[in-house]
Amino acid sequence: MLFRLPQHIELVKSTVPVLRENGVALTSYFYKRMLGNNPELNNIFNLDSQNSGRQPRALAAAVLAYAENIENPAVLAKAVQHITTKHVSLDIQPDQYSIVGENLLHSISEVLDVPMDSELIAAWKVAYLQLADILIGVEKQKYENLVAQNGGWAGWRAFKIIAIEVSENGKTFTVEAVDQQTVAQIHGGEFISVKVKVPQKDIEQPHQYTVLQATENTYQFAVKPEENHTEYSVSNILLNHYQVGDQVKLTAPQVK
Repeated sequence: MLFRLPQHIELVKSTVPVLRENGVALTSYFYKRMLGNNPELNNIFNLDSQNSGRQPRALAAAVLAYAENIENPAVLAKAVQHITTKHVSLDIQPDQYSIVGENLLHSISEVLDVPMDSELIAAWKVAYLQLADILIGVEKQKYENLVAQNGGWAGWRAFKIIAIEVSENGKTFTVEAVDQQTVAQIHGGEFISVKVKVPQKDIEQPHQYTVLQATENTYQFAVKPEENHTEYSVSNILLNHYQVGDQVKLTAPQVK
């Protein structure tokens, strides 16, 4: 989908100054709104990044860049690759884009105090659908590429912790595929997403770690304690609550 009406392009670009000044306020409002309306998404988004402001800042920068380059999304090819790799590592699915879009449009309306039936919101709806189409297409190909690998898979896969080595800087975890099947091999620099259960909370949280080593059906990764963390810190949960024999979930290795 591409813009057909010049006025839509101009309307989106007209919000650039506002996004430069108040983009983080908008995205912070958006995440609070979306996660409040759709609590199941708390299992997908890293709440430590939400509470620290890292994720709202990252999204604000991405939204601003998209608005600035709305006439030529190809300029953002490198950013699209980075975003889609992160999405695939979190098992983001096409149907979740409608949830994001609805909450983003309402957030723009509420933060900028413009009606939902305004031309500005209509223009941003077209802009969002265009971006969603691009991301969904790239992610579809990446999921297919992961599945096509020997031992590869898409989505979350259960792994059991089979060894924990303690070091001065933290711990090194070795995990084995619960299904005992082959896992995708690494060539250096790949990362995995690890999802854990948050103690005393009915949610799971993901975090990315570089794969240090892989065998036929195991991966090894290092975990260091995080300072200024919250109760949702995956690293500290792994260090303080997970033992040999416990299970975690992993997505397949990818290159950042």
